[in-house]
Amino acid sequence: MHVPDGFIDAPVSVATGAVAAAAVAVSLRGARRELDEQAAPLAGLVAAFIFAVQMLNFPVAAGTSGHLLGGALAAILVGPYTGVLCVSVVLLMQGVLFADGGLTALGVNITDMAVVTTVVAYGIFRAVLKLAPNRSRTVTVASFAAALVSVPAAAVAFTGIYALGGTTDVASAKVFTAMVGVHVLIGIGEAAITALTVGAVMAVRPDLVHGARGVTARRLELRTGAPVRTPAPASPAGNAGNAEPAAPAGAAAPAAARTVTAAPAGTDAETAAPTAGAPRRSARRVWAAGLGAALLCAGVVSFYASASPDGLEKVAHDKGIDQKTEDHAAKDSPLADYGVKDISNARLSGGLAGVIGVGATLAVGTGVFVVVRRRRAETDAEAR
Repeated sequence: MHVPDGFIDAPVSVATGAVAAAAVAVSLRGARRELDEQAAPLAGLVAAFIFAVQMLNFPVAAGTSGHLLGGALAAILVGPYTGVLCVSVVLLMQGVLFADGGLTALGVNITDMAVVTTVVAYGIFRAVLKLAPNRSRTVTVASFAAALVSVPAAAVAFTGIYALGGTTDVASAKVFTAMVGVHVLIGIGEAAITALTVGAVMAVRPDLVHGARGVTARRLELRTGAPVRTPAPASPAGNAGNAEPAAPAGAAAPAAARTVTAAPAGTDAETAAPTAGAPRRSARRVWAAGLGAALLCAGVVSFYASASPDGLEKVAHDKGIDQKTEDHAAKDSPLADYGVKDISNARLSGGLAGVIGVGATLAVGTGVFVVVRRRRAETDAEAR
């Protein structure tokens, strides 16, 4: 759904640019509350993963394809404010390096694909969690519903923006019907990808899923062996047979009575009461697995993606709203159209471009989120 230059006139492009800038500014402040030492690098990984999966266009109808937008996935994994920033970083990298999505339309794309999808998806996600049973599996179900609704919501938002500033004389009703119709189908694919990804993380590290806070709290019984039996001391006079025998000082408590309450999954160090003496689990394995999946998708699987135009491209061509499309300012980029210039082998060119894109998005995204995290640490230190 990347809007190119020329679809939307200058005044509306400027207005959406202002909306996008304000949303990013608010998200930078809000992300301070969502990011901790583990979440900052993971948020960079989420941005890189979204970039990679967006390269995997899947067929949805005759001659039409779709791809992940990523707002729902980002919001659920790392939080709504950080999610807006994740998708914004992806859109910036795509526009600057790959000539995908117009530069003058960057505000339109951030407003539509980052802000609308994230806000709608997270609202639906939280609503489902309130209505459904308080179980871990509910997170996956809510993820599916949130992603499913977020894509046609973005289509509706684009129609509204086009109605205000479209550069061609095409009835908004026709655009609305065509956009929503095809993006309902694309939403099914988005929902499946989002639910599978969130479910996979929930299966191994539910504590890393922002949206699982308060949902996956569990009581863990730690049994270290048979309870230690000690002889009962003599009862004081007058109380014989009335008092429970007391264990001697330093004796282990019965195993059945040893219960530790775990903090809700996803709760960070500042808001959770950690188990005394419990070391913080490293997220390195999840990070490595996620990076490997992103590189595989962008470097290998992307070669097999559908070559059909995506939903917006198809609607724009069929309805004639692409008549005033302008050349992209970065059309001569060495990575334009997701290929490396001067490499004739299509598989190698596309795969290398995808790997470069994942690396660049990971570096920029992680840098942004680490800076935001450090700013939060500085603010907390000043408050003390």
